[in-house]
Amino acid sequence: MSGGSLRLVLLGCLLALVLPGGAAAQGDPNACAVGRYSAEYFPNRWLAGDPAVTLCEDGIDRWWWGGGPERVGPDDFSVRWTGRHWFDEGDYTFVADADDGVRVWLDGEPVIDAWRDQATTTYTARRFVRGGEHVVRVEYYENWGEAIARVRWERASPPADPVIAAAGDIACDPSSDAFNGGWGTWDRCRQRWTSDLLVDSGLAAVLPLGDLQYDDSQRWKYDWSFGPSWGRVKYLMRPAVGNHEYETPGASGYFDYFGDAAGPRDRGYYSFDLGNWHLIALNSNCWAVGGCWAGSPQERWLRADLAAHPTACTLAFAHHPRYSSGQHGDTGEIAPLFRALYDANADVFLSGHDHLYERLAPSNADDRGDPARGIRQFVVGTGGKDHYPVGRVDSDSELRNTDTFGVLRLTLRPWSYSWQFVPEAGGWFTDSGSTGCH
Repeated sequence: MSGGSLRLVLLGCLLALVLPGGAAAQGDPNACAVGRYSAEYFPNRWLAGDPAVTLCEDGIDRWWWGGGPERVGPDDFSVRWTGRHWFDEGDYTFVADADDGVRVWLDGEPVIDAWRDQATTTYTARRFVRGGEHVVRVEYYENWGEAIARVRWERASPPADPVIAAAGDIACDPSSDAFNGGWGTWDRCRQRWTSDLLVDSGLAAVLPLGDLQYDDSQRWKYDWSFGPSWGRVKYLMRPAVGNHEYETPGASGYFDYFGDAAGPRDRGYYSFDLGNWHLIALNSNCWAVGGCWAGSPQERWLRADLAAHPTACTLAFAHHPRYSSGQHGDTGEIAPLFRALYDANADVFLSGHDHLYERLAPSNADDRGDPARGIRQFVVGTGGKDHYPVGRVDSDSELRNTDTFGVLRLTLRPWSYSWQFVPEAGGWFTDSGSTGCH
């Protein structure tokens, strides 16, 4: 390389570093009408000096094969496009195809940065954009050969109705004789098989319904059993705490594993919104949180939370069922919590504890059928540990199963919901339906 060539390359590198992102001219977004670009063409790769030509252009869709833009030649040129564009509020995917370098900004914030020599390459980036007028700036350079510059964006489709999955009573103790390296036997320790129903299945959230890591929820056991199975979708989880979690003082293994997702350590109850729904995780281990009686801290919090979130659709979940046909049966201690939910027109209550699947008809707080305002209950203790038999059949029980592991999927629509019990691979039992919110 000659000394002159070396000086030219060094100058180009310096200009590329300083001019485009620094205090140099950035193009005039007001030079052309909204929806068009002010296009500045430079006879060098570094957007240096005065442009050889400036035009108003409708879009960025250029393929200069062996030619190049007028007055700047087929190679060694650069372009800066700057324009004002109207965006409806939403998520957008920005796409840039380039040979060679390309950079894209939105209101001065970088979106795509691929400033390098390259064959034709496509880059994408997703951004949320508030509704209104925004400035888009694109910079491009061509070294030699084929020259391509295309930039576009597309608003993402409105988000689909969120789908959640839930089950409780999940992962066997690693010391269990049925653990089998995490794969279980045909009728016990099926946590790996039920977790396969969650991975890459389009879920917005997973609700583990308590008794997640047997037998005593020590932290290290999560790494051996729950973690390699259900933990594969930990980032989606909003759990409820079960009684086996408290076999370790303060449910410390549970709270250490889930962190903030499990709510405050001294409560274990919390709420969040998903789509148009309000979801509430309750702690049905009443003794651990100062009771569940009317006027207790959790009951007062629940009524205040419900009053603060008067949504059309509300779902609550806990480990213990209010009503159940399983061998554990009803949980009278949480009756004041269930009454608070009924008073606020809640729609769905999910639980585990009894190791079976049960769907109960909508009922009031006293277990009397109430199609208009009642809460529909699902007992989903089918996460993998084992199964329990049916005990006394509740008067509102509509469907029960005691031999299939799986998860309950719910699609949460703005004014309604649908449910589907999905069995593990090879399972035969399922259940599905839909209904409106109150």
